[in-house]
Amino acid sequence: MTERVRRWGALYHAEHYLLVARAFLWTVLLNAIGTPLLYMVAMGVGLGSLLDAKGTTVDGVSYLVFVAPAIMVATSAQSAFGENTYTVMAGFKWQRTYYGPAATPMDPSQIAWGHQIGIAIRYLFQASMFWVIMVLFDAAPSVWSFLAIPVTVLTALAMGAPMQAYAATLDSEGAQFTTIQRFVVMPMFLFAGTFFALSSMPIYLQWIGWISPMWHGSQLARWASYGLAEPWWLRVVHVVYLAGLFLLGGTLAARTYRRRLWS
Repeated sequence: MTERVRRWGALYHAEHYLLVARAFLWTVLLNAIGTPLLYMVAMGVGLGSLLDAKGTTVDGVSYLVFVAPAIMVATSAQSAFGENTYTVMAGFKWQRTYYGPAATPMDPSQIAWGHQIGIAIRYLFQASMFWVIMVLFDAAPSVWSFLAIPVTVLTALAMGAPMQAYAATLDSEGAQFTTIQRFVVMPMFLFAGTFFALSSMPIYLQWIGWISPMWHGSQLARWASYGLAEPWWLRVVHVVYLAGLFLLGGTLAARTYRRRLWS
């Protein structure tokens, strides 16, 4: 058993994360179904229908088709912020749930990576539900639209892992998380091409999208969902950027977990 824990510790901690999340199963289900439904109705029946009535298209498709994959990505990325800040703080300080596993043969770095594995499984489920609702609303016309699901998960990890690394360095939480939410995450959501093409913004604001995981993820999801025209090398940049953020954040988080839990 000891050897199994040493080898598969990250999976054991991911299992723990999912078992804890099971207590909030109905909340997760309502969020996974209710959020896309509200957005599809608002953008399809509401704003989208007004634009369609005027014959207005965005990137050659209806507004609902344009905005749906970006909202799918952005909502998961925003949710990942909370799962990698307050939950991490609870593990180290409020509930101290990390210290029990750290007293076993499990390496603290496995706790950090296990947290990300658990999040990936959770957002795989939520993204799948979002995609199903997109299909029902005819907002995902491409046969490859299901690829928006792993894109969404990767974006959530790229958004969350650096926040996990930062949260793990804090001994107490004052206004840091709230400040980041208001002045970093929200501007990324509003100015990363979620609701309109990034190219329509002034050039001096476009850099917000370029550094935002949400923009990179949204562009990939749009390519998968309806065939957004982009050069192949830019799609590679999107993937490399998202994967790089995830790996960098995860590596830094693993080091900090080791330092704090083994000190």
